[in-house]
Amino acid sequence: MNFLNYIIRRILLLVVVLIGVTLIIFAILTLFSPEQRASAFIRDIKQLSDINSIIKTYGLDRPVYVQYYYWIRQVLSGNFGWSTTVSRTVMDAFKFFLPNTVELALYSAPLIILVGIWLGSISAVHRDKPVDHFTRFLAIIGWSLPTFWFGLVLLMVFYGYFRGLFPPEILGYKAQAYVNSADFVQYTRINTIDALLNGKLWIFVDAVRHLVLPVITLTVVQIALVMRIMRSSMLEAMGKGYVLTARAKGASQKVVIKKHARRNALLPVVTVSGWLFAQLMAGVVITETIFNRKGLGWWWAHAATQLDIPAVLMAVLFNGVLFVVTNLVVDILYAYIDPRVRLG
Repeated sequence: MNFLNYIIRRILLLVVVLIGVTLIIFAILTLFSPEQRASAFIRDIKQLSDINSIIKTYGLDRPVYVQYYYWIRQVLSGNFGWSTTVSRTVMDAFKFFLPNTVELALYSAPLIILVGIWLGSISAVHRDKPVDHFTRFLAIIGWSLPTFWFGLVLLMVFYGYFRGLFPPEILGYKAQAYVNSADFVQYTRINTIDALLNGKLWIFVDAVRHLVLPVITLTVVQIALVMRIMRSSMLEAMGKGYVLTARAKGASQKVVIKKHARRNALLPVVTVSGWLFAQLMAGVVITETIFNRKGLGWWWAHAATQLDIPAVLMAVLFNGVLFVVTNLVVDILYAYIDPRVRLG
């Protein structure tokens, strides 16, 4: 019951925070002129020829609270305006680019989190031994690598030197043509999943080949953070009284590590993992740009350079909601892992 009450309290707080997020975003929107703000209400490019009508219809020349009312109504109905960057509505563009970002996150996040936890645990258990020094050295190297440089090196080696072994973009020409044809059913618009659902293994292989380099780039650069936090947390947990008591009772090293130390060491890692996953879902601009994977990060980067106000506002709103919801999930996981959190 305490756990359920805790979740309800966090959800109620989430609603308040989300309202605050919309108020901040709207405050940013009011810094622009009514003519510029009108683009956030357009559903068709033809409406651009009658900006004055848009201003009157949505009260852009009326008091601020009236403007907020009209804007939040449009947002809740799914109207975020027209994106001049890609010449389609913001919502249509979001639906088009989101699956490419989700696919990259689905393959990168588990590797970053699980391998980071595993390496951090090994490093802590073998403290100051060769294994510890080696993993810490790898973490320092990975954390120090600039994403754009590492991505370009991988692209040069595996696409240039090895004659297109792992190409950029999302799919090859042949696979992309088949995916766009009537013979291919796009259930999720995530190519690897849809390929398996359609029974097209060759498209799955092609999609994975295009995923390898961006996944490696993100994993190598980001895994260091998870590993270092897991190592520090694990070392702290192994010095706690309950671990020493377990050892004094004759528990094996395996039981002490897995049952007592690792579970309690996961708390700070859960926070970092949630933040990393949200960051991946929000679009990794540099990685998507280097490998020409047209996802949310690629789109929003181009929108920012072209002052595409509706697309930028969508980016801010999506990121705000994403990180707020991620914090809620992290809080719930905290309470599940450590029941003491529910009483706070």
